[in-house]
Amino acid sequence: MTEQNQTKLGKTLWAIADQLRGAMDADDFRDYMLSFLFLRYLSDNYEAAAKKELGSDYPAQIDSSVSTPLQLWYEGNLADVPEFEKQMRRKVHYVIEPQHLWSSIANMARTQDAELLHTLQAGFKYIETESFQSTFQGLFSEIDLASPKLGKNYTERNAKLCAIIQKIADGLAEFSKEMDALGDAYEYLIGQFAAGSGKKAGEFYTPQQISDILSTIVTLDSQEPRTGVKQRLESVMDFACGSGSLLLNVRKRMGPHGIGKIYGQEKNITTYNLARMNMLLHGVKDTEFEIFHGDTLANDWDMLRELNPAKKPAFDAIVANPPFSYRWEPGEAMADDVRFKSHGLAPKSAADFAFLLHGFHFLKDEGVMAIILPHGVLFRGGAEERIRTKLLKDGHIDTVIGLPSNLFYSTGIPVCILVLKKCKKPDDVLFINAAEHFAKGKRQNQLTDEHIAKIIQTYQFREEEARYSRRVGMAEIEKNDFNLNISRYISTAVGEAEIDLEVTHRELVDIEEAITAARDKHNAFLRELGLKLLP
Repeated sequence: MTEQNQTKLGKTLWAIADQLRGAMDADDFRDYMLSFLFLRYLSDNYEAAAKKELGSDYPAQIDSSVSTPLQLWYEGNLADVPEFEKQMRRKVHYVIEPQHLWSSIANMARTQDAELLHTLQAGFKYIETESFQSTFQGLFSEIDLASPKLGKNYTERNAKLCAIIQKIADGLAEFSKEMDALGDAYEYLIGQFAAGSGKKAGEFYTPQQISDILSTIVTLDSQEPRTGVKQRLESVMDFACGSGSLLLNVRKRMGPHGIGKIYGQEKNITTYNLARMNMLLHGVKDTEFEIFHGDTLANDWDMLRELNPAKKPAFDAIVANPPFSYRWEPGEAMADDVRFKSHGLAPKSAADFAFLLHGFHFLKDEGVMAIILPHGVLFRGGAEERIRTKLLKDGHIDTVIGLPSNLFYSTGIPVCILVLKKCKKPDDVLFINAAEHFAKGKRQNQLTDEHIAKIIQTYQFREEEARYSRRVGMAEIEKNDFNLNISRYISTAVGEAEIDLEVTHRELVDIEEAITAARDKHNAFLRELGLKLLP
C-alpha cells in the first residue's frame, strides 16, 4: 500500500471516530475503535490463511444462511474442524471461530441483528482465552460493552454498536485487500487520539520522529556505529513501552527476522492492552514478544528478578520514553536494590535516573541504550549529580542529544536523548545541540527527515560542527563538575562580523560623491525653471 493510501485509510478511520464519538471522550472511544480495527485485522489474516489451507475445499459461494465461507465449511465438515484448527494454530498461531470473524460481525451490524452485542462479548472472550497459544487474558478488559455510555439499555447499546461497526466496515471496504496497512492505520489513529488527549498522551505515545532517532541509534553497531546496522538483535526491551510504537520501530528497521524477541513493560492497563494489540496487528507472532503489565520501578516482573548473575536477563538494545520527572516513593530496602546500589537512589521528586538505572542494569555489555529524559538530568545537583558523575567516570554516557521544545503532546519542555553503553570505545562524550533545528507547527514542532538524518549522521560518524556538535573529553567535563548542560560545551552564539574601517570609509566617500552629483544635476533643472535651488 502506498504511503498516500495509508494516510487516506488513517484519515478515513479518524473521520469515522470523530463522527461517531458523540458523548464519549476520545480516550474511551479510542478503545472501541482500535479493538474493532484489531478484530478486522485478525479476521482478514485468518480467512486468508484458511483459504490457502483448504484450497479447493474453501467454499466459492455462500447463501443467505451463513455470513462467511468459513462458516459454511465448518457446518459441512464438523468432524474435520479440530484438525483444521490445529493446523491453523501451527501456521498463523491463532484460531477465530466463524461467528466471531469481522465479516460476520459486520453483517450482523448491517442487518441490525439483536444478538450483535452478545456475539461480540463472546468473541472477545474467546480471543482472550482460547485463540492463541499464549493466553491474552484481559486484552479487551477496557472495552465495556455494557457501558451506559453506549446506551441506557441493551437495545440502545446494541443499536449504537451496529452503527459504529457498520460505519467502520463501510470505511474499510475500499481498502479490503490492503490488510498489511491496518497496522499503519492503527498507529495513525493512536497518534490522532494522542493529539486529542493532550497531557494524557505522554503515557502511551512517542512521536514517530523521535522514535525514528532512538530506534536507528540502537540498531547501529554499538562499538563501531559507522559500520552500519547490526545483522541481528537477539532481544530488544522497552521498560515503559506505552503502545509499543518504539519497539515496533526497532523491529521495522531490523526486519521481521532481525530480532529474536521483543520485550516490553507497561504499568497502565489500557496502554498495556494497546501494546499487545499493536504487536499482533503488525504481524509479530505471540511467541515473538512478551509484554508485562506491572510497575517498572518496583521491578515486579519475575523474569527480571533473577538473583543468579549468570541467569540475569540482558538485552542487546534498550529504548525508553519514561514519564518525565515522575514522583516516586523508594522504600529503605530500595537502596540495596541491585539496580541502584552502585549509583544511589534518584530523589523522590524525579525518578528519571531510577528509570535510566533500571534499564542500564539489564543492558548487555555490547548493547546500546537510548532514553528520552528532561534536560534537568544533565545539570541537577544532589543525588542526581552523584549518579551522573559515577556514570561519567565509569565511561557509560556516550552521547547527549538536545532536542527542540514542544515536540510532545504531553509537554512543551525541551528534552534530551542520552545514549549509554557499558563498554564504549571513545573516551569522550559527544554533544549534539539540535534544539534550534526544527519546523514550527501549529500545535507541536516537527523534526523533518533532514533534521533526523543530520542527528543520526552526527552520532554515527561522531562528527563535529560549529554550534551543532562537539566531542568533549572527560577532563573538560570534570572541570565543569560533571555538569552536562549542553550550552556549557556548545556555544550557539553567532559572533559579530568584523568591520573593515578602510572599506567602510571608501563606501561613505562614494556615497557622498553620489549625493553631490545628484544634487548638482537636480539644481541644474531647477535653475532652468527659475526655481529655488537645493542648498
